Amino acid sequence: MPLHSLVTVVYAIPVWQDAMISIDEAYVDSAAPNADAMKNGRGLVVKGKFGKLHKSDDDTLLFGECQGSGKEPYRCSCDFARPETPTHRCSCPSRQFPCKHCIGLMYAYVQGKAFTVAPVPQDLQDKREKLQTRVEKKKEDADKPRVVNKTALAKKIQEQLDGITLLEKLTHDLVRLGIGNMNAKSAKQIEDQAKQLGNAYIPGAQAALHNYTKLFASETGDYDTEQPASRREAVYSEALDQLTRLSAIVKQGRAYLNKQLEDPDLKPETETSIAAWLGHAWQLRDLKQVGLVEENVELVQLAFNTHDDVARKEYVDTGVWMNLKSGRVQITQTFRPYKAVKYIKADDSFFQVAQVKELCIYPGDVNPRIRWEGMLPRPIEPADFKKLRGFGNADFAATVKDVKTHLKGPLADKQPIYVLNFRRIGQVDGALVVEDAKGERLVLTDTGMSEEPASCHLLQLLPKALFENQSLVVRFRHDLDTRKLQVKPLSIITDTSLTRLTL
Repeated sequence: MPLHSLVTVVYAIPVWQDAMISIDEAYVDSAAPNADAMKNGRGLVVKGKFGKLHKSDDDTLLFGECQGSGKEPYRCSCDFARPETPTHRCSCPSRQFPCKHCIGLMYAYVQGKAFTVAPVPQDLQDKREKLQTRVEKKKEDADKPRVVNKTALAKKIQEQLDGITLLEKLTHDLVRLGIGNMNAKSAKQIEDQAKQLGNAYIPGAQAALHNYTKLFASETGDYDTEQPASRREAVYSEALDQLTRLSAIVKQGRAYLNKQLEDPDLKPETETSIAAWLGHAWQLRDLKQVGLVEENVELVQLAFNTHDDVARKEYVDTGVWMNLKSGRVQITQTFRPYKAVKYIKADDSFFQVAQVKELCIYPGDVNPRIRWEGMLPRPIEPADFKKLRGFGNADFAATVKDVKTHLKGPLADKQPIYVLNFRRIGQVDGALVVEDAKGERLVLTDTGMSEEPASCHLLQLLPKALFENQSLVVRFRHDLDTRKLQVKPLSIITDTSLTRLTL
């Protein structure tokens, strides 16, 4: 693991422009669609490619010209009239938004290049007015009652029920085959049959079946090799847990879908996550209409990682956030299928406070997924760190009890995230442990959590002061063989800093 995985965010007074456009270099870095755009945007400023740099008199618009490979310069602009969702425009042919020219324009601004006040060009003014019209229309449409084709929806639900029947058959086949007789060849056969679940509009159930069969695949996700007996035995406990989950999806999914058919409004379930397990694609509008929204929220990212889900052929970007209003630990997730990866912007680490007007919250329990349409960044302050620590759990025994209660649900997240206020971290009988004020201890581990980079070994690089009376962001794991809870360290929070162990 490279040492750059260890990152400490400390409070500092940033240099902001005295204008309505409040951005800094970290903001521009996060706005770049990828590392190349960031590098090339900086390069344009260094090479002096911007011949004209202007801003509007109300300090909401940056615009200018950037010399490219052609005779005529590209005309680019960054519009902050809606600061939560800025609009970037450029005459270049790039399909990236914002393109390197807009990224460079923002870098030029935050680096203090001279921007002269100038009238907004007529073509830009026309585009701004059209955008405002579209925004107003979108808001009007969102306020209108949604018309649902109940006949079509009922037909889809029936097809989902047929898919549940297929999932039940496949699960019974797996039980009859037995975990001990499962191998790469039989897993491949199940995978081939499971493709029909995608056609039955239950991709979530298909993914759950993937989680079982991939236990018997190679590290690259292939099913063309036999796994050694030692590897098969190592996954027996996990496989049994996955079979229990599949059975629960069949039972709860069928009950939920039948209830939907009986409901004249055919509303999706919001009290549990069964709709998501069956693959219901929640739209922000839907979440708002059923009241799953929180207004005027501030969020601090506690951890971030990207992992390659070989079995599902997609990259998954996961952010762990603390809601400064409620104290809940919530997550963001962006799924980027291999086939569409270049068209979907990857998420990244975020080191400021995200101010969100409307936070949409998916149905869930301990760490529900969240999304938003726009946000404003602000610098993190000492009060924010203290607030983060104030939401921590100081009683390990009570936290363990909560986690065990949560894990009893067959469809619950098996690796929930909590913040623990600890007395010290150290070695006990060769094991790395974290201890609370009452002497209760939890073992730190990376075992069984391969979706995130290893982090325990990075603790030895930290100052000793971080090992006493601080707060630890952890991901719980229930070791099915020892029947004990263990935790993976993600970050350490002090009164003045946030040290991340994963990126």
